[in-house]
Amino acid sequence: MSHRHRGERLGELFRREFSRLLMGPLKDPRLDGVTVTDVRATRDLSFATVYVRSDGDVAEGIEGLEHAIGFIRRELGRSLRLRKIPEFRFLPDETPEHASRIEALLRQVRESDGPSEA
Repeated sequence: MSHRHRGERLGELFRREFSRLLMGPLKDPRLDGVTVTDVRATRDLSFATVYVRSDGDVAEGIEGLEHAIGFIRRELGRSLRLRKIPEFRFLPDETPEHASRIEALLRQVRESDGPSEA
């Protein structure tokens, strides 16, 4: 049970970090309007599936994420201080209700946090 709980916790941390990167350092125009709705890690944390929605072409958004994966992995390793970052696989999120809920929560976070300059 603790492995499952840890995987869920890490999945949520990965989702938050992907969202932070999408709102900040990732400048690829293919990522405009892209939202990471869920991240599900395997039990041993060697792989994680990242579910993606986009206001535009989701395939283009996935292509942009795959292009930036080296940068993403380095940033996740730095910010989460994990020994091992899983290999990521990006898939379109085909659960619109779930995505809408996550997007609404992200909007709330953006509105409450405001822009941050580093």
